[in-house]
Amino acid sequence: MDILVVGAGTTGLTLALQAHDHGARVRVVERRPEPFRPSRALILHPRSLEVLRPLGVTDALLEVADTAPTAHLHLGSRVVETRLADLALPDTAFPHLSLLRQMDVETVLTQALADRGVTVERGTELITARDDGHSAWAVLRSAHGIEEVRCPFVAGCDGPASTVRSCAGIGWHGRPYAAEVVLADLEPDAISGPSGPSGPSGAQLYVGRQGLLFLFPLGEQATWRLLATRASTGEPGQSFGQPGAAVPRAEVQRLLEDAGLPAGIEHLAWSARVPLQCALARRFRQGRLFLAGDAAHNYSPATGQGMNAGIQDAVNLGWKLGFAAGRFSGESADVPGTDVLLDSYERERRPAAHRRMILTHTAFWAEASTGLIPSWLRAVAASLATPAIPVLLGQRRLIAEALRVISQLRVNYRRSPLSVEGTPRLRGAPRPGDRLPDATVSVGGPPRRLHQLLARPGVHLLLQRDAEGLPDAVTGPHIHVLRLTNSPGHGLVAVRPDGHVGFRCGTTDQAGLVGWLSLIGAAAPPPIRP
Repeated sequence: MDILVVGAGTTGLTLALQAHDHGARVRVVERRPEPFRPSRALILHPRSLEVLRPLGVTDALLEVADTAPTAHLHLGSRVVETRLADLALPDTAFPHLSLLRQMDVETVLTQALADRGVTVERGTELITARDDGHSAWAVLRSAHGIEEVRCPFVAGCDGPASTVRSCAGIGWHGRPYAAEVVLADLEPDAISGPSGPSGPSGAQLYVGRQGLLFLFPLGEQATWRLLATRASTGEPGQSFGQPGAAVPRAEVQRLLEDAGLPAGIEHLAWSARVPLQCALARRFRQGRLFLAGDAAHNYSPATGQGMNAGIQDAVNLGWKLGFAAGRFSGESADVPGTDVLLDSYERERRPAAHRRMILTHTAFWAEASTGLIPSWLRAVAASLATPAIPVLLGQRRLIAEALRVISQLRVNYRRSPLSVEGTPRLRGAPRPGDRLPDATVSVGGPPRRLHQLLARPGVHLLLQRDAEGLPDAVTGPHIHVLRLTNSPGHGLVAVRPDGHVGFRCGTTDQAGLVGWLSLIGAAAPPPIRP
């Protein structure tokens, strides 16, 4: 075993898949005997679909997703509809939001692991983990007893109350919100007219003075999943981000009424209050112990960052651990240069997490704060702006740009030690650290989409039409070479397994390329000359 993954939510499952597909032997443990329900996340962003595509799971996810969702915005007596499909995003194969439950994502990822021979060990709890400077050690408890294991790396994907984070001694900087979320699966009374749910084909958003109320046709025990915000009830002993005590029917009814939804509750299948916090781990790595997803950062549900951010963390860390594991001959050997690769995870993902925290905090303030200004914005300003909202929502480019920001399509790692400029610099190509945009290309045949050609694990070397051939040193099971015959020039772009550009050069800088491949662990390091 190279990597012990602690936690089998979307983050842990994605990390295990990514690491496995890049050469690591993985083991996944989960303390819960059954998958966690109910689903808390309901939206998958375009960038998440992009990074999951090389793992071979995207088609299965899209089969169970609503990829052409509509949203009905209720502003008093007026209802504004907007379509969230086929937005003006020409550089991605997924120009839409995808509505699907977290449980469906986990089902697909779990099956993909099983197809690779990796079984999630449920009912197995991490008791403690440590790094002795040479290896990681973990103590596990299951129905079979206590087990101590040794491996190169432990990845903590075990949520806000992370045991791995606690064992690593990593601080947790943040604070609780004064507002909380109420979740419920319910059947409202049948309502005719535009003021209520129009059927299970679109999400409903109600803007009220006390906060926003969402109804998604994605319930697990009833048609509709309710998500509403209200002032925190402050019940002690509750884990942040985890569904807790049931909410009385009368309180759920009051939330509907406060949001301007004149509907009774025909059936309330379940409900729960969810206390929230805004928090960020001070480190994402301590030696051989790593944090990802909710173990590293905790957000409000505004803009749907939680599940998607965890997937992005996992895809970033997974290939690095996979390649790093390949550098080890035995579980305790250190290889020079490995720390640069492993440190890059925190260097890249923690700043991205901090920026998302600002985004979600601002959005949640507008959505849920009961302060004078946000309450006025929801109750008065939104109503006054109602005539202009259809015009704004009709601006597809405006919606597309908002989606770019929300879905992390604009995230870059330009300051990463893994982002390297070759000599001479290649003009007109994405910079090292940037996400590689999708485009139409030719590789000696009919036009193809670039991301389709890159939809397999590994590093992809894109040669321009007139570029020199590559040296024999540029070989390996995870290195793939494509010559773009519709791109004149002598340059090269190297694309990381997570779809970000890592290296570029205007002519084939063989020494620079071999050095970069060695840096990331995709090729053997060059020999040390006396």
